[in-house]
Amino acid sequence: MNCQHEERNLSMVMDFYELTMGNGYFANTKGQELVVFDVFYRSNPDNGGYSIFTGLEQIIDYILNLHFSREDITYLQQQNLFREEFLEYLANFHFTGDIYAMKEGTVMYPNEPVITVVAPVIDAQLIETAILLEINHQSLVATKARRICNAAGNRLVSDFGARRAHNMDAAVYGARAAYIGGAASTATVLAGQLFGIPVSGTMAHSWVMYFSDEYTAFEKYARMYPDATVLLVDTYDVLHSGVPNAIRVAKEVLGPMGKRLKGIRLDSGDLAYLSKKARRMLDEAGLTDCMIVASNSLDEFTIQSLIEQGACIDSFGVGERLITSKSEPVFGAVYKIAAVQENGIFVPRIKVSENVEKITNPGFKALYRVYDRDHKAIADLIACREEKLEDGETAEYIDPQKPWKKRFFENCTFRPLLEPVFLSGELVKERAGTEEIRQYVSWQLREEIWEEEQRFVNPHVHYLDMTPAYYKMKTELLKQAKE
Repeated sequence: MNCQHEERNLSMVMDFYELTMGNGYFANTKGQELVVFDVFYRSNPDNGGYSIFTGLEQIIDYILNLHFSREDITYLQQQNLFREEFLEYLANFHFTGDIYAMKEGTVMYPNEPVITVVAPVIDAQLIETAILLEINHQSLVATKARRICNAAGNRLVSDFGARRAHNMDAAVYGARAAYIGGAASTATVLAGQLFGIPVSGTMAHSWVMYFSDEYTAFEKYARMYPDATVLLVDTYDVLHSGVPNAIRVAKEVLGPMGKRLKGIRLDSGDLAYLSKKARRMLDEAGLTDCMIVASNSLDEFTIQSLIEQGACIDSFGVGERLITSKSEPVFGAVYKIAAVQENGIFVPRIKVSENVEKITNPGFKALYRVYDRDHKAIADLIACREEKLEDGETAEYIDPQKPWKKRFFENCTFRPLLEPVFLSGELVKERAGTEEIRQYVSWQLREEIWEEEQRFVNPHVHYLDMTPAYYKMKTELLKQAKE
């Protein structure tokens, strides 16, 4: 698989405090004590029912290439903060820990670990920023893309967002995430090249304005691309100029060549009204197979509204509101310590906060997805690491929102969600292609995830339960924290 800008060393993409803490750990204990960190998030964007775990591939690239160059060490020396012994340690650094993660593309829910890092404390600290920025960015865009695609139904959605992305990397990896989330293609050529995403694009208004008149612009384009002619019809006047000139090109230029006009694109105005009028004009001209593509600041809500209004739109090009997830542009995954090894045993750590939602789930734990007889995911279950769950057994669980009730899973199957990615610093997971990840997302939402969780408004809340042993451990830690 190709990597963008392979010559770049991104190891220093980290918050400065990763290094100051690393220096402190090294000064006190050489930083070799094993710790456990979890990556999780607290709420779904746009009050949705789920999110999509995306960005693991780029985390793997980062870990595999993590090193500090001579220039990096020189720069850090100039900060006059770090011990020379620590800088020597960094000069020879490579990641030596374990990383467990969900399979990329997994449907995920708040407050459960999506990545667990088990590593020497310096190793674990140095990779925090890179892990979070990849998960936060790509999971946000993939989740937004899925919402938009759900709104579009069986109509195609294309990523048009590069020029509105926050920088070049955001455009490229945002296009990757959008494709994983369900977009059919991207206009970002580098993303297509790197990740095998279909690329699409037609013309801008500048093409039409370059020529002396609209018809000439359309005619020149049709002769250049007779098998893929999609004409932008809103430069001057959609109904009195754009669509009539497109029909004329279809009849006078493409017809004699034995070709058909593939589509027209609307990029401004009342898209519902214009699409219905344009559809009628095209049909009356015998162009019933000509598609209507719409763009212009679209998102899941505007698309849903257009469809409810009966808009005759076959495909949507979505830009700024997808690539930036404009309605909620921050995903909010965090990286919290969960356990520290003492005398060979991982001792759990818990963060206690006045804000109840910020209390963490402690310990080196396991996470299972629980399925009923129809293989529908009915809950996720946190367990102690050493606990084993057998398919079909009657298993007691605790709903932390209603801990006084006795509840049991019966005739269910349990699938562990966290798979080893790195062990002792070595990559052990087979890398998945972008298309495979995309298909996995679609399969889960079609086969495993309840439709009620996929609603835009008031979605069903997916249950996150705990085994009795895990719940007991957590409550005991909370009691100790109060003493």
